[in-house]
Amino acid sequence: MMAILSASPDSGPNFLAITALIIGLGVVSQMLAARYRVPSVIFLITAGIVAGPEVLGLFDPDAFGNAVSAIVGVSVAIIVFEGAFNLRIDKLREAPSAAVRLVTIGAVIAFLGTTAAVRFALGAEWGIAMVVGALLVATGPTVVTPILEVVAVRDRVAAVLETEGIVNDVSAAIFAVVAFEALSLSDPTPVDYGYLFVERLGVGLLVGLVVAGVLWYVLSYLDLSPGNAPQTARLLVLAGAIVAFGVASTIRSEAGVAAVATAGVVLGNLDIPYEDDIEEFKGDVTLLVLSFVFIVLAALLDFDKLLALGAGGLVVVLVVTLVLRPLLVFLSTTGDRFTSGEKLFVSFVGPRGIIPASVATLFALELSNAQSAPYNPAGADILVGTVFLIILVTVVFQAGLARQIAEYFEVIPMRVLIVGGGKVGRSLAERLEDRGENVVLIEEDVDIVERSRNEGYTVHHGDGTDTEVLRAAGAENAKIVAAATGDDDANLLVAQLASSKFDVDTVLARANNPDNVDAFEDLGVRTISASMATAWAMDNVIERPGLSNWMTELGRTGDVQEIEVTAEDLVGKTIEMLDDELPNGVLIALVGREGDHHVPDGDFTLRKGDHITFLGRTEAVREALKRCHPHD
Repeated sequence: MMAILSASPDSGPNFLAITALIIGLGVVSQMLAARYRVPSVIFLITAGIVAGPEVLGLFDPDAFGNAVSAIVGVSVAIIVFEGAFNLRIDKLREAPSAAVRLVTIGAVIAFLGTTAAVRFALGAEWGIAMVVGALLVATGPTVVTPILEVVAVRDRVAAVLETEGIVNDVSAAIFAVVAFEALSLSDPTPVDYGYLFVERLGVGLLVGLVVAGVLWYVLSYLDLSPGNAPQTARLLVLAGAIVAFGVASTIRSEAGVAAVATAGVVLGNLDIPYEDDIEEFKGDVTLLVLSFVFIVLAALLDFDKLLALGAGGLVVVLVVTLVLRPLLVFLSTTGDRFTSGEKLFVSFVGPRGIIPASVATLFALELSNAQSAPYNPAGADILVGTVFLIILVTVVFQAGLARQIAEYFEVIPMRVLIVGGGKVGRSLAERLEDRGENVVLIEEDVDIVERSRNEGYTVHHGDGTDTEVLRAAGAENAKIVAAATGDDDANLLVAQLASSKFDVDTVLARANNPDNVDAFEDLGVRTISASMATAWAMDNVIERPGLSNWMTELGRTGDVQEIEVTAEDLVGKTIEMLDDELPNGVLIALVGREGDHHVPDGDFTLRKGDHITFLGRTEAVREALKRCHPHD
């Protein structure tokens, strides 16, 4: 199909019209993504395919000529730098061992398994199969970040996915280049592969460290024109990312990705001025280049090449997504605090993105020109077709259905903020995390922060009585805020801020002095008296030892939960009829209506809005909750 807008970069207005069209489509795609809470890559790829040569032919990426590789390269540099800049060491502590295994053992499994699948399912040469296998190791921040923006998973899950995306983008790009260059060697050995890989990684690390060091020094110690310092800082960092990419890529091909990733991680974890301004600016620039690159690369899709893969291509997709991915995820998360649902979510959300698409496109151009290199040009179609097929399938199904996948595996937790990381706060956090909730501790004491993080908790360092600290920790999205410090004045202030500033559904405060309980409750704060709670617990051990022991295990082997009845088909049914539908191991302990709670008899008729308290085995209680409140 002839493109309506087709021109070389020197042809002026038409080139500008194409650029304007792509940027416009990108902005609309981002708006739709925000409106419908769907990862933006879905709309970007759709826009590129529909507007590209395969459908409407509104523009042709060939109009950019040889500039495509440069545009994609600079865009990738900005995107990878932005993702690396936001990858904080504190975040990596959420799941350090799982993240390390995922980018080492997991990457090796993905590479070897994908290589074998391409070799035997598509009949590709081993060299081409290795290039494809290396490229498809990468997930990447370009597709992971948009997912995490609309799917609020637990912090440890987000940390693993983000770390995998950043690190595997670098390793996949470098090793893909190594495998590609090895195609020209008559009989490459593991030593050859290792040398080529270490060479590029070393160049990238060195250049990235130098650039990060220079930027840190300039931002921290030089006068950046006080009247315009934030803008200068933003431009310096953006220029630094591009310089790091350009210098490293000039020294060794694809070393630029390692350079910007290194510079981003190092600079992002240093104390630099105007950090918030830099983050905000980079986010806007990244959205723009992300939109541009995804639309252009999607327009390069050739349906004939995808269809030419036939059944073999389908086999590769199934092996990569349904066999290798779950295998490497479960092996990588063994022994960590990941639930089965979280492991399955990570297994089925591993979309591929910009790095495989852009690098595969550049390789295909070289493979197609048989006279300029000793490569087999027949491998170009297998390379591009396989990589783009995996990208298309994983983005459409895994990114597009990420929220539904998260809901199915119950990994979207209730966000709980606990102000106070002492023994009470950590004990409460442990119990809530065992039930699958996303808990964030807020603590000002540095030693307690370090101890809590070492124990595996998510901790935000700061004063919980500060509105901005609460906001930064996620108070705007929290359903529960618990003030659990040893200072009653601080607890009262936290409770009032959570209620008045952030409109949190449930706010609790710990009263260390029992004389303060009445004053707290007079102000509308739900209060737990530390001394009374201890007395009640001791009384339960004395008078009700069996029940006390069972209550201690709540959230592990047993549970007690209250839920509102919203299931339409339960309205008008009796407690006896509901009891017949519940699983074994759960009892209806209480029913609440209009503030009155009592133990119901079998003839009690349910209304919509009644509150039922279930008691029993953890799994049985959860099934009962779903039966009464299926919309949660």
